[in-house]
Amino acid sequence: MKRNGKFLQYFKAYQWSNILAMIKNSQLDPEICADDFPGRWVVITGATSGIGYRAARKYASRGANLLCINRNPEKSEALRREIESAYGVQCDSVQADLSSRRDIAQAADALLKRTHPIDVLIHNAGVYLTRREVTPGGIEKVFMVQYLASFMINYLLMDKLKSQEKARILLVNSEGHRFAAWGLRLDDLNWEKRHYTGLKSYGSAKLAQLLSMIVFAEQFKNTGVSINAMHPGAVKTETGQDNGPLYRWYKRHFIDKTLKSPDVSAEALYYLGVSKKMEAVSGRFFHLTTEEEPTPPALDKEVAYQLWEKSLDLSGLRK
Repeated sequence: MKRNGKFLQYFKAYQWSNILAMIKNSQLDPEICADDFPGRWVVITGATSGIGYRAARKYASRGANLLCINRNPEKSEALRREIESAYGVQCDSVQADLSSRRDIAQAADALLKRTHPIDVLIHNAGVYLTRREVTPGGIEKVFMVQYLASFMINYLLMDKLKSQEKARILLVNSEGHRFAAWGLRLDDLNWEKRHYTGLKSYGSAKLAQLLSMIVFAEQFKNTGVSINAMHPGAVKTETGQDNGPLYRWYKRHFIDKTLKSPDVSAEALYYLGVSKKMEAVSGRFFHLTTEEEPTPPALDKEVAYQLWEKSLDLSGLRK
């Protein structure tokens, strides 16, 4: 298999201490933020289950209003009734399939039309596939949902967020970006030239998200807008349910039994979104609330800007 041309550069930059830190951090609990967040507006993608659902309840329990971007209208309505009944806050929703560029653009437009500020924007929605799928727009689905959707929304909201002079963007990322150990194949983001595996495609998409964070952090510098990424811990979610019965059986009977509650992820997302200690922090990667150094490919500014240009073309946002 053809390797990224920067293999040697990355190989030399790897440090065992970072791997050991990751293992150590997996045993830590998140820091807790005790502050309330009354009347603020929090946008969450994929809020009807798993990490997104628990994060929605956590923010609502502290007084925040929610705007949830979900695919399923029935589940969105059930979430609205639950949140508003339990916490007395406002819970609105925008229906969007994040594998569709049109839906993503429409969701971003709906956010732009809102007169209230977006205080926290949480990119949580994701997908994990063991077999390659392509969206109707011709883009590999994991790359589209895990990366390009968040890129498009962030890009389309940039001017609005800057005008607010204060906002926090949180990317639910993953230690799984380490599966793309030798970097992105910018010549094959669609997995047409290589053997496809779930771990490799997932890792590449999460790596792409971290690379985009480099450029967004520079775009938002000195504007009051921050962007950070977080590994949510080894928690139980519904990710992977789009795969075949064998994978679902294995996940249910083996993987899920070793995982923690997504409440720990929600606590971390609340801390990163609300804590005063995070006010001047941007462009960082956290294992829950403990800062880590991601892999050398995730710190490559040259590739980050090359990916940025490709992303503008793939998303149809080129001006």
